[in-house]
Amino acid sequence: MSLGLGEILIIIIVIVLIFGVGFVTKFFGALGRGVREFKKEASGEEYKEEEEEEEKKEQPKNP
Repeated sequence: MSLGLGEILIIIIVIVLIFGVGFVTKFFGALGRGVREFKKEASGEEYKEEEEEEEKKEQPKNP
């Protein structure tokens, strides 16, 4: 048994009515940031950025 579009919309409407719009937007905003951070960590992108910053610090500045 799977949920159709209608059932999902009804569930979302009930959640908004119970918790309010402010809570739902904050929740999904935090959820989105968490997913982006997870993808970044999984791809190793942040590690690459930190490595590049360290290389820039190590290079001497030539006037």
